[in-house]
Amino acid sequence: MKKLGNKGQKWLKILHVYFACVWVGCATALMVMQFFIKAKNGGELYGILYTLDFVDLFILVPGAIGVFLTALVFSIWTNWGWFKHHWITVKWIICVYGMIFGTFWLGPWLSGMADIAEEQGLQALSNLDYLSHRHHSMIFGTFQVLTIIFAVIISVRKPWKRKTKTEKKPFNKMK
Repeated sequence: MKKLGNKGQKWLKILHVYFACVWVGCATALMVMQFFIKAKNGGELYGILYTLDFVDLFILVPGAIGVFLTALVFSIWTNWGWFKHHWITVKWIICVYGMIFGTFWLGPWLSGMADIAEEQGLQALSNLDYLSHRHHSMIFGTFQVLTIIFAVIISVRKPWKRKTKTEKKPFNKMK
């Protein structure tokens, strides 16, 4: 299969980094806002949660999809491959896990909180479903943010590199 040239790879990298910034930035903002923003009335609570849900659905999700699609292109049309390096495999696991967990748990918990707040206003703060969604969202949302930040770190550090043939074992003198 034909590979992307140097110029194409640079543009692909720009897109991949952009989408990663969107995903990490939105996830971080959503997590931090849940811990620190406090509503004074039911309208504020619903407005905050509706805004968080909007950011999740219309900014974070496209960022995550963009990361996935650009990673797919990297794996198919460049020499990076799918499993050539352990750090790439770890990034794939984090990406797929993050998208699945976000789609089936984190997103619905956030949407559920917004729905409950719309119906009950500030009384939602004593609703057991709301409190459960919030608790799970805060714990697992924090874990999600930390894992995607870890993906960024390993993207830069590239640990667990495959050894090249020119690398030699260090000479060890023992006396």
